[in-house]
Amino acid sequence: MQTFPCPFCGPRDETEFHFAVEADHPRPENTPSDVEWAAYLYTVDAPQGPAREIWLHIPCGEYFVMSRNTRTRDVTGSEALR
Repeated sequence: MQTFPCPFCGPRDETEFHFAVEADHPRPENTPSDVEWAAYLYTVDAPQGPAREIWLHIPCGEYFVMSRNTRTRDVTGSEALR
């Protein structure tokens, strides 16, 4: 079991968190076509190595950015969304 750092509640068990989206995954502008919207929703790069992701801490209901290495699973930090 892994421990994740909630910037609001401190370190908590990973079962309390839900992955939302890659932090640097820009939404399509204006009104996207069905193809563009599907690509946004279902196509992710998923590179190995350092990543910034948006997570939800379910008990407190707060979203935040977690920095972690997707290859080693090491968490390098977390910060509140601004």
